Amino acid sequence: MNSARLPSPSEIADFFNEHGYYLARGVFSPDEVAELERDFDRIVQQLMRSEEQINARWRGPEVEKLGALDTIVYHTHQVQQYSAVWHRALLHDRFLDIAEAILGPDIVLHHTKLFHKPAEKGAPFPMHQDWPYFPTEKDTMMAGVIHVSDATDEMGCFRVYPGSHKRGRIAGAWGQSVSEILLNEYPIERATVVEARAGDVLFFHYFTVHGSMPNRSNKVRKTVLVQMHAGDDRVEEGNMHPNEALVLRGWNYHMTRDRANRAEVMLNQ
Repeated sequence: MNSARLPSPSEIADFFNEHGYYLARGVFSPDEVAELERDFDRIVQQLMRSEEQINARWRGPEVEKLGALDTIVYHTHQVQQYSAVWHRALLHDRFLDIAEAILGPDIVLHHTKLFHKPAEKGAPFPMHQDWPYFPTEKDTMMAGVIHVSDATDEMGCFRVYPGSHKRGRIAGAWGQSVSEILLNEYPIERATVVEARAGDVLFFHYFTVHGSMPNRSNKVRKTVLVQMHAGDDRVEEGNMHPNEALVLRGWNYHMTRDRANRAEVMLNQ
């Protein structure tokens, strides 16, 4: 799917629907990546000065099995609230063209997440699904992982189980507690390794079982996850995860004055 010929929207959709992920090569140019990395690093420096709790390393028995007790992953939500460069990245035509091939013409941003995996001690993430954190009514939620740096297996790149999204919602699959299904059927050691280069974007459905090993290399792994859903979908009631509810392309069919006000209040808390 990632040959020199640019895949058609239908080919992208077919691959994603079959495998639950799609790796898009060279979505952002080297010059664009350099600009994104500059502001990525600036965000991390600002976080470190803030004295907030910014180590998002997970806890639990599966994390301990991966030798993660001495590891770190720096994290924040909503990079577009730090940087206009990152805000513009979310509206990038090549990025949204691929997202549209998968989601359709109406694309709503739920949130973004920055992950900075330090060299030699970058934290892993056990195998999990994303849906328990921000379930939507039609289950259209997916991530677009913008690679700000290269990501090799040694650097703790993504690992996925192709086709696992067809399993649907797996109970207890949030990754921070023991799931017998994940443990027995989706061991991290047998997952497909998805190495990427700076400028690539990995799209995957929030049912796709995925995780990553520790970064034991001498390089920092830098990624920003963009969580999006279709404009005719909406987050289930009662979910308190940060929700930007920003239309990136097309239309949000469920936006109301009350919902817009609630989103604003949540973001200001």
